[in-house]
Amino acid sequence: MSGQAHGHGHHDHDDHEHDRGLSYDLPVLARRRMIRLLAGASLVPLVGCAADDDSTSSAATDTSSSSSGTTASSGECATIPNETAGPYPGDGSNGVNVLKESGVVRSDITSSFGNSAGGKAEGVPLTITLTVVDAASGCETPKVGAAVYLWHCDREGNYSLYSEGVTDENYLRGVQETDDKGQVTFTSIFPACYTGRWPHIHFEVYGNLEDATAATSITNTSQLAFPKDVCDTVYATDGYDRSVQNLGQLSLETDNIFSDGYDQQLATTEGSVDKGYTATLTVPV
Repeated sequence: MSGQAHGHGHHDHDDHEHDRGLSYDLPVLARRRMIRLLAGASLVPLVGCAADDDSTSSAATDTSSSSSGTTASSGECATIPNETAGPYPGDGSNGVNVLKESGVVRSDITSSFGNSAGGKAEGVPLTITLTVVDAASGCETPKVGAAVYLWHCDREGNYSLYSEGVTDENYLRGVQETDDKGQVTFTSIFPACYTGRWPHIHFEVYGNLEDATAATSITNTSQLAFPKDVCDTVYATDGYDRSVQNLGQLSLETDNIFSDGYDQQLATTEGSVDKGYTATLTVPV
């Protein structure tokens, strides 16, 4: 499936209909979309995805990069911004529900599992750690025993379960229960930059593991963003050629999702192409 734009009413007609359906299932997203529409958000059709783009890479290659995200400057603990889950959540709100599959609770999400085609996503290694905290406590209290469902596109910009050629795969999707520090950690690969979206990772927070595997009681839905310098370094490597041109046409300030602010969603990202990267983010709920 092409046309993987995930904006609030900013993607093409088919994706817009998918997103509308998701919002009706998740009222909190509908409320956020209404706020954006009332603010005068325009419909900007986006077509294609990285897998359908013929761009080539001419960027220079660095060996390492580090960039840090920031938190709210007010000193208060604000809840993580709610964002659309997009048309490819795989949580049952738009077609297939991977959360009902045995094996979805896992930390290494690079390979498909269960009755899938058994493929593995290739790319620069990435370890993602989210720390879920109670916003009402001033971000002081970890949310122990909560659950996080996390998913993102592969090196070609495709989403397992949905995109043409990988509908039989379910890689780059997984659920983890938060530990006594409120943390979940996923082993993955650095996602591509496809047409119309800044490089990102989707995640949903649930009250507990039982809710997550039953695809009910989502408490928060948001997205994690990556710093540009890290993206530039990763996309200069083999396999990410199409991402170079796509990233060059975007900025965090013009992205459909992050243009209204991204301080709380910009992950602290460290590492190198050779050793892999780590991305960490605090998620107040």
